[in-house]
Amino acid sequence: MTRAASKQRTTKETAIEVSIDLDGGDVSVSTGLPFFDHMLDQLGRHGGFGLRVEAKGDLHVDGHHTVEDTGILLGETFREAAGDKAGVARFASGLFPLDEALVEVALDLSGRPFTVWEVPFGEVLPLGDPPFNPEMAGHFWQSFATAAGITLHVRKRAGENTHHVVEASFKGVARCLRAAVRIEGTGVPSTKGVL
Repeated sequence: MTRAASKQRTTKETAIEVSIDLDGGDVSVSTGLPFFDHMLDQLGRHGGFGLRVEAKGDLHVDGHHTVEDTGILLGETFREAAGDKAGVARFASGLFPLDEALVEVALDLSGRPFTVWEVPFGEVLPLGDPPFNPEMAGHFWQSFATAAGITLHVRKRAGENTHHVVEASFKGVARCLRAAVRIEGTGVPSTKGVL
């Protein structure tokens, strides 16, 4: 069984291509936002996924459209790759540290999109050049979870360094996605028979 998919999305603001293989492969990311590339690279590597993201957006405006549309398309591609989710673990959660930062993540491949993002920042400092607005991390995950049909909770337990907090959230979601898509049975893990 192949758990892989590729999709494209083109609007007046962005042109994006995404490929994902839930069972592994190379990771290649280019969005024009170096810090965002670094975070998506973490998602692929810590998720254990083959992942390719190529995005061109209206960065002369800001990074919002590029980040949002990448989240939407990545979520749609993830959902297609997961298929009917037969045999998956479905749920995953954990605490994920990065130096002084500690982030809690819980998720369910429920088919019911819902996002709780409780990750407050002190002073918001753009990261990278061109800059990535750290507040866009929550918007990315909301866009991803909605398109993927995932219930996702992310909470900051500790952390002062913005880079560390954002990176811990990406690594944490990645590790939970990796655990949730792990095959551990044969049937769809739901009393409804579908997810």
